[in-house]
Amino acid sequence: MSAATTTLDQADAWRPAFNPWIIAITVTLATFMEVLDTSIANVALPHIAGSLSAGQDESTWVLTSYLVSNAIVLPLSGWLSSIIGRKNFYMGCVALFTVSSFLCGLAPNLATLIICRILQGAGGGGLQPSEQAILADTFPPAKRGMAFAVYGMAVVTAPAIGPTLGGWITDNFSWRWIFFINIPVGIISILLTTRLIQDPPYFKRRKLSETHIDYVGLGFVALGLGALQIVLDKGQRDDWFESNFIFTLSLIAAAALIFVIVWEWRHKDPIIDLHLFRDRTFGVSNLLMFMLGFALLGSTLLIPLFSQTLLGYTAQEAGLALMPGGFMIILLLPLVGFLLSRYTPRWLLLFGLLVLSFSLFHMTTFDLEIDFRTLAMARVVQAVGMAFLFVPINTAAYAFLPRDKNNAASGLMNLARNIGGSVGISLVTTLLDRRSQVHMTDLSSHLSQSNPALQSMIKGASSALQAHGASAAGATRQAYALIQGTVERQAAMLSYIDCFRFLGVAILAMVPMVFLMKKSKPGGGIAVH
Repeated sequence: MSAATTTLDQADAWRPAFNPWIIAITVTLATFMEVLDTSIANVALPHIAGSLSAGQDESTWVLTSYLVSNAIVLPLSGWLSSIIGRKNFYMGCVALFTVSSFLCGLAPNLATLIICRILQGAGGGGLQPSEQAILADTFPPAKRGMAFAVYGMAVVTAPAIGPTLGGWITDNFSWRWIFFINIPVGIISILLTTRLIQDPPYFKRRKLSETHIDYVGLGFVALGLGALQIVLDKGQRDDWFESNFIFTLSLIAAAALIFVIVWEWRHKDPIIDLHLFRDRTFGVSNLLMFMLGFALLGSTLLIPLFSQTLLGYTAQEAGLALMPGGFMIILLLPLVGFLLSRYTPRWLLLFGLLVLSFSLFHMTTFDLEIDFRTLAMARVVQAVGMAFLFVPINTAAYAFLPRDKNNAASGLMNLARNIGGSVGISLVTTLLDRRSQVHMTDLSSHLSQSNPALQSMIKGASSALQAHGASAAGATRQAYALIQGTVERQAAMLSYIDCFRFLGVAILAMVPMVFLMKKSKPGGGIAVH
C-alpha cells in the first residue's frame, strides 16, 4: 500500500519541464501529418497508376499497404514504448514516417512505392497512440478535455482536408509532392520532440534482456489485423465472398484474431493488454470510438461521392462542401474541452450521439435539386455531433485506468477508430452498390409500354429532340436513353438515402451504451458510488 501510494503521489506531483500546451502542439503536428496521409493519396491514384505504368486495381495497393501496416502497429505501440521508452519510440516513428515519405516521393515503380508505403504506415501507426498517452500524462485529469480537443482537431479534420489538398497538389504540381510535404513537418517535429518531451518518472522502461517477447502473439496479431484490413479494403471491389481470395483471408483473419484474444488474455506478458476491457467504461469508450470512426469516414466518403456523381460538382467543390464542417469542429472542440471541466462526459456523449444521428437522418431528405448551402450546412450539423463525441470519449476512456496503462489504452482506442473507419467505408460502399441495384429493379418495373405517363414522357422528349435536328428514329432512341439515365440517377439517389439512414440508425443505437459507463466527476475525477 505504501509503495502504491508513493507511485500515485509521484504521478500527481510530476509536471513536464515545459508548458504543456507547447508539448500538445508539438505532438499534434506529426499526428495531423500522419492522419492526413491516410486519405491524401486517394485522389492521386489515377496519376500514380499512369506515371508508374500500373493498372488501376494494382495502384489501390498503395492505399491498402499503408492501412495494413498502420493497423498492425497501433495495438503494439504500448508494448514497444515500454521496451525502448515512449519518447524514443515516438521519435523513431516520426523519423521512419519522414524518411519513408521521402522515399515514396522518389519511388521509380509501383513495387518500390508499396514497400515504402508499408514503412510509412508502420511509422505512422505509432504516432497517434503515443500522442494520446503523452497528452494523458502531461495534463492532469481536469485539463485532459482541452488537451484532447487539440488532438481532436488533427484527427477529425484531417480526413476531410486530405482529398481536397491531395487533388490540389496533384493538379498543380505532381503526385510525388503529396509525400514530399511531410518532410519539413517531420524534421520540425523531431527537433521539437528532442527538446520538449520527456518520459515521466513513473513510466517504467523494461530491459529487453529481461523481457519475454511473445513471438506467437506478435505473429498472429500481424496476421489477423493485416488480413482483416485487406478484406475490408478489397472486399467490395472483389465482390466479397464470391472471391476465393477474400473468402480465404476472411477465414484467416477470424481464426487469427480469435486465437489472439484467447492467447493474449492468458499470457503473463502480453503485447496487447486485453485485461483493460475489464473496466466497462474503457470497453464502452472503445465501442463508441469504433462507431465514431464508422460514421466519420463513412459519411466523409458518401458526401463527396454524392456531390460529384449526382450533383455534378468538381473534386474541389466537393471538398469545399466539407470545409465548413471542419471549421465547426475546430471552433467547438475547445468549447467541449471546457465543458468537460463542468459536466460529466456522459451528458456530452448523449448530446453528441443525438445530434450526429439527427444530422444523418436529415441527410435522408436530400434530393437531386439541393444546393451547395444545404449540403454544407448538413455537414456543419454533423460536425457539431462529432465534436461532442471525440473529446468526451477519450476523456472517459482514461478516467478509471492507472496512468501506467495509458500507452496500452491509447493503442487500443486508436485501433478501434481506424478499424471502425475501414468497416464504415466497406459497408457504405457495399450498401450503395447493392441498394442501387434493388432500386433500379424496382423503378424499372414501372416502365412498361402500357404506362401512359411513360409514353407521354417519350413523346415529349422525342419532339424536343426532333426540334433540335434529330431524326424521328434517333430522337426516339435518345428519349429512351434520357429516361434510362433519369431512372439510374433516381436509383442512385435512393441508395444514398438508404446509406445515410443506415448510419443514423447505427449511431442512435449507441445511446443506451452511454449509460453503461461508470459515473465520473466533471474534470475526469472518479465519482463516489
